[in-house]
Amino acid sequence: MQQSEKNKVEASTLYLVGTPIGNLADMTERARKVLSEVDFVAAEDTRNSMKLLSCFGIHQELVSYYEHNKRESGERIIARLLGGESCALITDAGMPAISDPGEDLVRLCAESGVTVRVVPGPSACVSALALSGLPTVRFTFEGFLPAQKNERRKRLEALKNEERTMIFYEAPHKLRATLDDMLAAFGEERKISLCRELTKLNEEAERTTLAGAVNTYKEREPRGEYVLVIEGGTSDTGEENPLLSLSPEEHVAHYEAAGMKRMDAIKAAAKDRGMSKSDFYKLVI
Repeated sequence: MQQSEKNKVEASTLYLVGTPIGNLADMTERARKVLSEVDFVAAEDTRNSMKLLSCFGIHQELVSYYEHNKRESGERIIARLLGGESCALITDAGMPAISDPGEDLVRLCAESGVTVRVVPGPSACVSALALSGLPTVRFTFEGFLPAQKNERRKRLEALKNEERTMIFYEAPHKLRATLDDMLAAFGEERKISLCRELTKLNEEAERTTLAGAVNTYKEREPRGEYVLVIEGGTSDTGEENPLLSLSPEEHVAHYEAAGMKRMDAIKAAAKDRGMSKSDFYKLVI
C-alpha cells in the first residue's frame, strides 16, 4: 500500500521524463506510467510526441513548449501547476532540460516553488561517452557549438587546453565545417569518436583522429545526428609557453612586433601550437 501511494503522480508537480533516443524498447515502465497519469504533457514538437505517445497507448493532452514560445508557454504551464495540475515535460528524444529549453521551465518552477521530479531515461551524450573508448572519469558537455563560424572558432580555441573529455552535438549539414575547425583548434592527432544513430539498427561509433575524421568525411556524406566525443588535452598543454594563452591573432602579432614578416610569424605561432601552418592560417584569417 505504501509503495502504491509513493508511485502515484503528485499534484502541482513537473515531471522531467526521459524518452527513447531511437529504440522504442528503451521507454521505461515508470515513464509510461507517469505520462499516462499526469494532467497534461508539455512537448518540444507535439506532432512527433503524439506519434511516440500513441505507440504506447498514451493520449494525454499535449501542449507546445519549445525555444521560440518558452516564455509565454512556460508562464501558462506554471499557472496550471500552481493551480494543482501535474505535467510531464518531454523533448523530441532523450532527457529534457539538457541542451534544451526545458532548463528554463525548471528554473521557473524553482522560482515559483513548484516541485520538480525526474524520471530518468536515455541520454545521447552519456551513451556516446560510454561508447567512445575515451576517458570517462572527467568530462565536459558542450552541446551544440555556435552556428557562426567566427564564434564557433572562438569557442573551440577557448577549449584548446581543456583536459577533460569533451562532448558535442552536431547536425549532419554542419559536420564537415565543425570537424575542420576542431582540427585547426586541437591538432591532427587528437582522438575523436563520432557516434550516430545511437540505439538504432545502424548505430555507429567511429573511433579515429581529427585528421582521420576530416579525411573520411571529404568522401562520405554525413547522415543522422552526431555526438562527437573528443580527447582532452595533456596536463602540460599551455604551461611551457606563455604565448599559448594568447589568441591566434595576438600570437602572430607578438612575433610581428619582434620583427618577423607576417607569414613567418604565422609559421612560428603554428609551430608553438603544434599545428600545421595551413590550419593555423585558417584561424588567423
